[in-house]
Amino acid sequence: MSIWRAAIARLRADRPEERSWRTVPGAAWSALALALCLQLLLDAGLPRPPASAQALGAPPAASTIALASLSDPLPMAKAFNLLLQAHDNQPGKSIPFAELDYTMLRRWLERILEIDPRGPYPLFAASRLYGEVPDAKRQRLMLDFVHEQFKRDPNLRWAALAHAAHVARHRLRDLDRSRAYARSLREMTSAERVPAWARQMEILLLADLDETATARVLLGAMIESGGVRDAGELRFLMARLEEAEARRGAIAPRP
Repeated sequence: MSIWRAAIARLRADRPEERSWRTVPGAAWSALALALCLQLLLDAGLPRPPASAQALGAPPAASTIALASLSDPLPMAKAFNLLLQAHDNQPGKSIPFAELDYTMLRRWLERILEIDPRGPYPLFAASRLYGEVPDAKRQRLMLDFVHEQFKRDPNLRWAALAHAAHVARHRLRDLDRSRAYARSLREMTSAERVPAWARQMEILLLADLDETATARVLLGAMIESGGVRDAGELRFLMARLEEAEARRGAIAPRP
């Protein structure tokens, strides 16, 4: 320990004596204050650079992701989810969803699903976030993306398509598209975890569209195939059809 103390004492002895700040001339302090004031005035007078949004670039190639993920793609998928979700908020500018490049956005969502096929975020982001913008073209692009991805795993991805059918019906006012989604739910789902109401959406949609005859034929086919087994569900569907028929009869023109 004495050796270290001797070394420290030697360093202190060799260090030149520090001067106090009180020895600095007043002219030097004045020059420093003047320089700071000029710097502040210059910064205040310069125009601020406009905030410009950075375009959403192409997602990384699948081979690059496989190499970077080190055989564990789930953390990479979650990172891409966060990156995509935060893209609309950039320094100095908030980008409305309707201004995003939806073609590139779709490529990102597809790539995330390739990394994590069981992850729910890409499909619900497409239908709940990007699919509800006030732009019909962009809405259709996102809803059709959900429909296409649903077909790859209907029993897992049914909920996203059910919401897409709702958006198409009530936001987009596209009855044909909504009915196509509902038909896919009825025809392509088979797992017990898929609720009955999801398969019965087409019947309810037909009732709302006053196509009760078609709805009754469809209901009969579902009963025969075992698609409707619960007596309470059957009573509910029949009541909806009767209400639709009564409404149609009330507004029908009299001869």
